[in-house]
Parts: sequence; structure tokens; C-alpha cells
Amino acid sequence: MDQDENEDEMSVLLEQPGAVDGTGVDAGVAAHYGNPHREQRLLEEGLAVVDLSHRGVVTVSGPDRLSWLHSLTSQQLSDLAPRRSAETLILSPKGHIEHALHVVDDGERTWLTTEPGAAPAVAGWLDSMRFMLRVEVEDVTDRYAVLGEPVARESVEGEPPAWVDPWPGPVGDTYCYGPEGEEHPGAGWAWRELVVPRDGLEEAVAGRPLAGTWAAEALRVAAWRPRAGVDTDHRTIPHELDWLRTAVHLHKGCYRGQETIARVKNLGRPPRRVVFLHLDGSGHVIPEAGAELTGVDGGRAVGRLTSVARHAEDGPIALALVKRNLDETATLLIDSTSAAQTVVVPG
Repeated sequence: MDQDENEDEMSVLLEQPGAVDGTGVDAGVAAHYGNPHREQRLLEEGLAVVDLSHRGVVTVSGPDRLSWLHSLTSQQLSDLAPRRSAETLILSPKGHIEHALHVVDDGERTWLTTEPGAAPAVAGWLDSMRFMLRVEVEDVTDRYAVLGEPVARESVEGEPPAWVDPWPGPVGDTYCYGPEGEEHPGAGWAWRELVVPRDGLEEAVAGRPLAGTWAAEALRVAAWRPRAGVDTDHRTIPHELDWLRTAVHLHKGCYRGQETIARVKNLGRPPRRVVFLHLDGSGHVIPEAGAELTGVDGGRAVGRLTSVARHAEDGPIALALVKRNLDETATLLIDSTSAAQTVVVPG
């Protein structure tokens, strides 16, 4: 990619004072604006917004759009009411997570937001599955942008489409592999995505304080909220991340990957599970996602870090995928050097 193309993908909000560009999957929007811990507290108070304009936006229009999306993905979508939200997964034929779609319908078309860079693949695959149905798929990322807000209110007529995060649910006919109700660490999680015209992004901020992705990621990790492409790899199935609770309906019609969903739910446990880690913070830098986890006695790896964040109160925290039979009270080493105490989803 040349410099001009890279500049075209940079958010206009990176011109705000103190903005520091993100890296990796979150490049192109601000990681922070100079004080990530203060930004996190503003999010917790419901005052700030997060620039998520690097996320992809895909629209599906036509009278068959909801029943068609319902038939292709993991969630019940055929009866989705206007301005109501859902989360659904595109799975491989073997049930591995390929994409997570944030879904809201405005009564005329369905809006899907995707992880950064995923919109072309999502739109391309959906377009290949249209056959004779009355649907039209369009990648509109170049015209629409996403803002994240720490609120859980559906939009009303006259407002931009807003996807409200259902985490931690549970939603509909599903199953939970972790804590339920008030015991879940994400019980107080409130989040939504506003889809606004890209040339109106600054106007949509409406003078509110800006928080970067570091602050948003710290709250996401603390809520044990999985993220596609970050907490997943080529073999992740939804059960391992406790993602059935918001993104999978267990008794809907056939869709790609359904056999794996049913078999693992009915006949056994997933091979891995998500855990939440408090990192001891003794090193000069916190470890990076992808680092291997081993027991304190060394030996073979028992898992890997998937998300790492700095929380304003809890310090360095992380999510990891580990072997299902790992002791819930185990102390682990990261790359055989940094200690971490596991706080895991009960088995």
C-alpha cells in the first residue's frame, strides 16, 4: 500500500489534539488521545465516544433480506424487527468462526458492521450466495463510518442506525458455557455502534469527549467479550469463547457449520475455553497477543493470549484460549517469563 492509499484510510478524527494512531487491526483510528485511563473512565461514565470508522459496513436490501441472512448465519434473524439488533456468525462448513456480524435493520435494509478489513470478504461471500433471491448486497464502507458509545439504547426513527450489543445475554434459544446473570463479569456491559455518513463523522461526535481503542478494549476484555479476528484463530468454534450466548440460536433451520454447533453442544465439551487473566505487571512491557502460556513447572504450552489491555483499575489484563482441562486456580507463565493468575470460566 502506498502512502496516499494509507492516508485515505486514516480517520479524520486522528487530526484531533493528542491523537495517537492505533496499530495492527486497529490502525487508522486513534489508540488514545493522550490519556487512555482518563478516556476509559469517561467511557464508564457514559460520556465519551470511540472512533470505530475503521470497521466495515455492508448493507443488504430487498424483501428477502432477513430470511436469507437467517438461512446463512447462526442467529435467528427472520423476525428481526425494525431498529432491533442482533449478532450473528458466518461459520465455515466445519463450524469455525469466519466473521462476526453486528446486525440492525431499519425497515428497508439491513446494516451489517464487520471487523476492520472484513467487509469485502463478507460482501463477496454474501453476494455469491444470492442465487434467485430478491436481495442486493453492497459494501458501503467508503460512505459510512461507525462510532462506538457506552450506551444500550436502540435508535428511534430519525436517528442513525444503531447496533446495540447483546453481550452477555443470553439471547433466545441458546446455551451458556460461563457465568450467567449478575454473576457474569459483563453483566454491566453497555455498548452500541452508530452507523453515520462518513463525511458527517465529526458532526456525529457532537462535541463529546473522544476515547481511543485502548480504553474501549480494556472495558471489552474486562467484560470477557470476544472479538472476531482477535480472540479467534482458524480453528476457533463459538463454544470455546462462550459465544453461543449471544450469537447462536440452537433450534433454527440449517446453516453452514450447524452440525458442529449441535454436535459439540450435545455430545461433549469444546477442546479449548476462554479465560480471563490478571497479568502480574512485573515486566517493563506487557506481553503481546499470541504469546504462549505454560504452567509454572514449564513443559508444553497450555494456551495463548488473544487480547491484552491496560485497565485503569485492574492493571494489565488479558483474555486467552487454553486447554479445556486446565486447573481453574493455575498460575501460568507467559512465554516462560511473566506470571499470570487465571480467573477462568467455570467448566
